[in-house]
Amino acid sequence: MLFVGIDVAKSKHDCCIIDSDGVIITDSLRIPNTKEGFETLYTTILSSLDSNDFTKVKIGLESTGHYSTNITNYLYKLLYI
Repeated sequence: MLFVGIDVAKSKHDCCIIDSDGVIITDSLRIPNTKEGFETLYTTILSSLDSNDFTKVKIGLESTGHYSTNITNYLYKLLYI
């Protein structure tokens, strides 16, 4: 299981990925609040998985008004549909 935490902001997001054993995959991934930034996060998550089983990914992020809407929709579409 991978746990992804996202600190949402207007122009950038700070991300952390930890596995279920508490091993820190990345604790300082800063991505821009753009499609390219979202793709960077997605490929980082993908490369951290043993398989392409996205049911083993849990994502938590702040609901920071409309700043979290785009990344939420992007990840939901790729990881859970």
